[in-house]
Amino acid sequence: MAEDVSTEECFRLARAMTYKNAAAGLPHGGGKVVLYGDPKMPKPEKARLIRALACALRNDEDYIFAPDMGTDEECMAWVRDEISRVVALPREIGGIPLDEIGATGWGLRHAVEVAVRYAHFDLAGARVVIQGFGAVGRNAARFLGEQGAVLVAAADSVGAIHNPDGIDVATLTEIKGQGRPVTDYSDATRLTSEAIIDVECDIWIPAARPDVVNESNMHRLHTRLVVEGANIPLTQSAEEFLHAQGVLCIPDFIANAGGVICAAMEYHGASQASAMETIAEKVHRNTEQVLATMRNEQVLPRTAAVALAEQRVRRAMSFRRWSTFSTAPGWV
Repeated sequence: MAEDVSTEECFRLARAMTYKNAAAGLPHGGGKVVLYGDPKMPKPEKARLIRALACALRNDEDYIFAPDMGTDEECMAWVRDEISRVVALPREIGGIPLDEIGATGWGLRHAVEVAVRYAHFDLAGARVVIQGFGAVGRNAARFLGEQGAVLVAAADSVGAIHNPDGIDVATLTEIKGQGRPVTDYSDATRLTSEAIIDVECDIWIPAARPDVVNESNMHRLHTRLVVEGANIPLTQSAEEFLHAQGVLCIPDFIANAGGVICAAMEYHGASQASAMETIAEKVHRNTEQVLATMRNEQVLPRTAAVALAEQRVRRAMSFRRWSTFSTAPGWV
């Protein structure tokens, strides 16, 4: 849900979800639905909009709802009240609240653990910047902090903060949990949201909107590793430019698959513990495979990732009586 989302963005996100499910070996295809609106609209108005969407898709039985930017477990509970095809529900109605447990951030942690070996530095003491300190960003910061990484900058839609000596993740998470912006954190220098790209670091995690790193600002990024927590956060030319500069970029549908893995396992009745174990195994394995192919075949990480996903899509579809798969032009 966003005020400026587009049909083109919806298409690109849907294709990314197809690749994400395929790469993770899940028994689902991939799709996306977008809603035009301010995610911070009054709750009754938001509930009416989401309930209306659920009813509109009541008979589209192949589509399973799950939360993404601008929606959460409560929104999924509204969907559940209308139709049954929904995951990431609150615990009170039998779900695994993937944002609460940090499923996507947990996967990012395991992608990072593999990637730092290929980027030739240690995770302990690594400086981390997170663009988008929401459900994904704050949990990634928490899990990476447990491995010794240091959060030095964070941004949300209001602004950004920077402290080269480190930001206390628990305090910042508490601030965000109260509905306040990151700029309410006192022991840091305040920046504009856009200025987060200028903060030098070892690991830069985009965890907000698509195309935040693009032709206009890609030269300003000073990092050794980009791990894509958001969907399609870098443009094609930005990934190509950074790769040429020696910056390792872990593609979105490989790094941030933890959420969809958790959602799929909830849908099929798995426990939270089983879901978290599976996220770690699948994200670690896929990241390792993509980066090994990158190194051995001298290709971009995304090239290796797309090849992996397409191979698995075609293999899965080969078991069906009617199967078609076409690679649409353009960047995913």
